[in-house]
Amino acid sequence: MEAARALIENNWIDKKKDKELYGKVRRELPKCQKFFREQLGWTIINNEQILKVEKVPACAESYMGITDFTERRDYCLFCAVLAFLEDKEEQEQFLLSELVDMLELQLKGVMDVDWTSFTQRKSLVRVLQFCENIRLLEAYEGSSENVSGGIGHEILYENTGLSRYMAMNFAYSIADFQSWEDFERQQHLEREADRGHYRINRVYRQMAAAPALYWSQSDNPDSIYLKNHRQWIQKNFGEYLGGQLHVHKNTAFLVMDENESFGEKHPREAMLPELVLLLCGWIREKEEKGIWKKRQDGCIGVSVKEFQEELYHCRDRYKKAWSKEYRDMEDTKLLAAVISYMKSWMMLDECDGEIVIYPAAGKIIGSYPGDFETKEKNR
Repeated sequence: MEAARALIENNWIDKKKDKELYGKVRRELPKCQKFFREQLGWTIINNEQILKVEKVPACAESYMGITDFTERRDYCLFCAVLAFLEDKEEQEQFLLSELVDMLELQLKGVMDVDWTSFTQRKSLVRVLQFCENIRLLEAYEGSSENVSGGIGHEILYENTGLSRYMAMNFAYSIADFQSWEDFERQQHLEREADRGHYRINRVYRQMAAAPALYWSQSDNPDSIYLKNHRQWIQKNFGEYLGGQLHVHKNTAFLVMDENESFGEKHPREAMLPELVLLLCGWIREKEEKGIWKKRQDGCIGVSVKEFQEELYHCRDRYKKAWSKEYRDMEDTKLLAAVISYMKSWMMLDECDGEIVIYPAAGKIIGSYPGDFETKEKNR
């Protein structure tokens, strides 16, 4: 179980960076590789440098990007860095000036490169630091942080050779692909050729790599497979990852026990998850009272204004217990933070000017003690 969790939780397990974990997972890999290959349909990379599972999701979600990156520009620069490293031998050294010159050539026609721009230099810093964190390259002399002040400072880097494992190897050409939607269309074509096999992979991938699996129609093939094979799916997850499979009318969750959770967690001990739990409690209360009504698909549709009002009412009632950052945060900034967080956990989405609240918002809720307000008044 620990080996499977480590492979999912980490982008990869680097032998040089964590030799003990690498050795432990490699010894246990034979016990879980069938689960990855057959149920999840994921490829395993197993060599003397790294252990990696290529975690292809059932469908793309906005929260699945690189969390260190904040702009599209970051991804463009990162892809160009990967292309640059492809032409370098393992342990070959190079200078920052050589890298930035090549980035300009690689990105010509894709984006305007202007290293006098502070925002572009900050993008490059984020990319370089991310590359160092996952050990695509190592800085031998100088610091990537200095790039934010200007690219005139030379930095000596070394290629580790791990860049060759960063991008996936596809069994088809992606030369003409323009967006993530092209990848999903290709997967759809493959599913049509082998529906049963890909349905199994799709259900397991969604349960393992996403907060929830939703369906709107009772004849949805994924939900039918999930319900018909519920015990077998629970057995597999229980053996390799842990957790309990919760199946409802329009959704399913793999809920981890507190002592066995891993990876990103909700809720966790931070102010934003706490206030989201409070808001979700209010949402469930309004649904139970019939003020906000569920649709046939189990979702609730409200206007942005209605959602704003509930959030601000929640803040006004409980803000004395909130941290100063969120207590004094501007209305629009607070709204954006809450929506972004709830989107990342598949609790809501925005569609045609409306807030669509998903069943996950009512799955885990929070509240302060009943005498909270009385205690606050007496302080």
